Amino acid sequence: MTLFNMPQLRAALPKDARLLGLDLGSRTIGLALSDVSLMLASPYATLKRGKLAAAAQEIMRIAARERVGGLVAGLPLSLDGSFGPAAQAARDWLRSLSEATGLPAALWDERLSSSAVNRMLILDQDMTRQRRAEIVDKLAAAYILQSALDASREPP
Repeated sequence: MTLFNMPQLRAALPKDARLLGLDLGSRTIGLALSDVSLMLASPYATLKRGKLAAAAQEIMRIAARERVGGLVAGLPLSLDGSFGPAAQAARDWLRSLSEATGLPAALWDERLSSSAVNRMLILDQDMTRQRRAEIVDKLAAAYILQSALDASREPP
């Protein structure tokens, strides 16, 4: 399945379908869910990163339960905006996940999303390092998805 850009993905969604945001970490996958109006992203869950087939099965279960119509995954571009090995791996993984689940997908620039979330948690919350580690991936997924939703919204 080919990957879409965000406006194409929004246009391809069935009415009242949600988007599932993904932050692809080395150990976990953070998940975030949009509302049906595609205005707001909320942290949802984390999955242990393992075999693609296992992740695809769990994502299909979530998609059925939450009426998810598409996927948005973070694209880890280099700080200068170049497309390196990490970005290639994310693109390949999302393309394979999209094919396995049958859900259309788009990539969104995630540069510094985890850093921004960690900074917010350190500065705004009195939270231990262990607790931050438990929630940072799903918060980063919400950050990525919210950025994609905001940027792809049609002007009033």
